[in-house]
Amino acid sequence: MTGTEGSQRPPISAWINLAALAILACALVVHLWPEWTQDPDLSHAFLMPAICVVLLYMGRRPGGADALAPRTAALLAGTLGCAALAGLLVAGLLAATVDWASQVVDFTLAGSFALLGCGAVAAFADRRVGWIRFNWTSLAAAALWTLCSPLPPGTYSRLTVGLQLWVSDGVVRALEILGIAAHQQGNIIELARGTVGIEEACSGVRSLVSCVFTGLLLSAALIRRPWARLAVIALSAPLALAMNFIRSLLLTLLVNGGVRVEGAWHDATGYAVLVVTAALLFGVAVAVDGGAPGQKAAPAPEPAGDSGAAPAVSAQAVLGGILALAAAVLVFFAASTYRPPERVGPAPDLLAMLPSSAPGWSVMPAPDLYRFAGTLRTDHLAQRTYLRNGAHGFEQVTLYLAYWSAGQASVGAVGSHTPDACWPGAGWVAKAVTERMVSLDLGPERLPPAQNRFFTSSDYSQHVWFWQLYGGRVINVGSTRSVPALIRIALRFGFRRGSEQAFVRVSSNRPWEEIANEPFIAEFFGHARQLGLY
Repeated sequence: MTGTEGSQRPPISAWINLAALAILACALVVHLWPEWTQDPDLSHAFLMPAICVVLLYMGRRPGGADALAPRTAALLAGTLGCAALAGLLVAGLLAATVDWASQVVDFTLAGSFALLGCGAVAAFADRRVGWIRFNWTSLAAAALWTLCSPLPPGTYSRLTVGLQLWVSDGVVRALEILGIAAHQQGNIIELARGTVGIEEACSGVRSLVSCVFTGLLLSAALIRRPWARLAVIALSAPLALAMNFIRSLLLTLLVNGGVRVEGAWHDATGYAVLVVTAALLFGVAVAVDGGAPGQKAAPAPEPAGDSGAAPAVSAQAVLGGILALAAAVLVFFAASTYRPPERVGPAPDLLAMLPSSAPGWSVMPAPDLYRFAGTLRTDHLAQRTYLRNGAHGFEQVTLYLAYWSAGQASVGAVGSHTPDACWPGAGWVAKAVTERMVSLDLGPERLPPAQNRFFTSSDYSQHVWFWQLYGGRVINVGSTRSVPALIRIALRFGFRRGSEQAFVRVSSNRPWEEIANEPFIAEFFGHARQLGLY
């Protein structure tokens, strides 16, 4: 690597900063690795460390305007570094709330590292160091890390559902033009010879993220004209959506022709779409930037008032301070959220708390309940549903319990899996209620205030009442559906992991007054005293 001022050696602080950045990059890769191995949407992320190194090397292409004056380098490094520190603080608070494994924490950490990387590019582009140039190629090497983390769950869900419905509607309209009878139910397309479901994997999210990543990469590696870079980046998302639509239409036509598309056809068309989309983007990148003049080396101009005098604070000193603060923030939150080995006593027998029989009611177990154990981070789950045809028509009551031993999960992590957060993903629509907190009477006693919700799905409705318990008392963590809400939870409850927790839920298609006097309801709440409900 050659600097613009060959007579000066880069300061030792630059080497120290470079080593610290490499360590942080390795730590981020280790943190994100489980997501990379489990999420097909992030298959491209395995190449990111190598891509980053290659782009940084390519970013050294000569260009006098890309070498920064010392004061400019220090200012950019400080501004971008402070933004990265703010992101790390938010990530730490979110980790204290919902744990480090949360996707919103992953995304915030990756975004913070991208900002930190851009600040480091500015510091190393200081002409007194001259390791790199402050240009699009170098900045893209840092910015692309953001696309190597999972999208926040709320954003991902909204994007996926929107794309599923858009693809389903578009395929049905195309079939109508082709004279093929089809009926759409949400993301399900019914044909004469079969049914096609536009699932999450077929929504286009995978190709969308990968294609935008590819567009940014090609704009940084191959293209030098600014307008051509913008054109390729802008084209990447529409191209990904168009190619995924073609794939969905092809699979639907195959099903209509009597072909089973599960397995080989489904996977082969998915990989083909990614390859063809990347090839088309590559072709566009070469075409729009063909014959671009190469950049010639030019000496960096000396800004007025900047020659011969060092800045008050060098860019390397600024970057070093930012890196030291970043390390301190990460160590603080990691230590604060560390869970030492637990001495776990026997967990309560949740299933025994649910009445096994109720006169006049049919009792249905929930054999598939444990498929949610990984998401909820507990194996202590129990649920039973009680059904009958009564005086008010068909009646249904579901009793649910979950338990976390001391230190097993944060308050925010438990509070993030309420019906408000989880039920809409299963097709339930939340309706407005007069009171979100209600006091329920159980015979002569009054239960602690319960959170009250009401959901509908098609023509079916559910009244829901639930309680979250921490250390044997009822708490209300509030909303967990936005970053500010999660931060408020972190500030209020975030580091509390030392006590056991429980979640109690009753749901029914009947209002409380119609089920409160049922003997099995009183029996259930009598057992729930063991958890500290009242």
